[in-house]
Amino acid sequence: AAPAPVPAPAPAPAPVVAAPAEPIPGDVPAVIVGGGRIGGMLLSDGDALMTSTTGWPADAPAEGPIYVCTRNDALASVIAATPEHRRGDLCFLQNGMLGPFLDAQGLADATQILMYVAVAKAGDAPTDGITDANPEGLTTATGKWAAAFRARLVNSGMTCHVKDGDAYTVAMLEKHVWICAFMLVGATHGGCTVGEVESDHAAEFDALATELLEAGSAALGVDVADGALVRLKAYARAVSHFPTAVKEFEWRNGWFYKLTCEAVQAGNEDPMPLHTQKLYDLKLPLPIAWMNL
Repeated sequence: AAPAPVPAPAPAPAPVVAAPAEPIPGDVPAVIVGGGRIGGMLLSDGDALMTSTTGWPADAPAEGPIYVCTRNDALASVIAATPEHRRGDLCFLQNGMLGPFLDAQGLADATQILMYVAVAKAGDAPTDGITDANPEGLTTATGKWAAAFRARLVNSGMTCHVKDGDAYTVAMLEKHVWICAFMLVGATHGGCTVGEVESDHAAEFDALATELLEAGSAALGVDVADGALVRLKAYARAVSHFPTAVKEFEWRNGWFYKLTCEAVQAGNEDPMPLHTQKLYDLKLPLPIAWMNL
């Protein structure tokens, strides 16, 4: 009889970063929007919780950050439910390219946070985004309340960096490429884990991610630092158990597909043929209107 397959090893735990002996200043009471895994992790004494059923909380602090920990499709309703004079305090933790949406909402300068923190289920201890390529951690924030968010994470034993301008834009693009490329390659291989993409389909990932990085950096007017693929694959190893699926298309892979549609409409070649072909291979319901911009 054939030997039984050896189960894949569990991901190695991220190195533990101890909370500072003396809390760093800057953390202030906040409104937490969404009581799921990330919202529950962030909720602290003095905070107010807002959910889809509560509306704006009566005990909301008069000022301070509003950490939005919901799915992307809830963002418009969250903004509408936030008092107009407080909307500048909104802090967005979602995956995906939020820029066009925030611009349309008049919130171009809103605080944004790139979360490299995994919580398996509500109440579990978080896994920080520390990798062998980035032992200093990867979570990054920008905007009005970036320092306050960093203080909250650091005081909880996690890492966070504050970046502005092009430095943040590059970090945002790398996170975007990570989720779009790993999810798409994995989905074309039966929804395998990101760890299996990194170990078994590395060349395929490299080609797709390179294509997305080049097109994305051109669209955003930034230069991606050398070693991006190394950084992206290191994070995949840190969360190797994550399953893959193409989700929230408009916010994620749709951002790249719209670049393709714009290029073709202008009479140019598709800058991301590998990405486009994989979308076709999955028979995804692509927005027809985008093809006729």
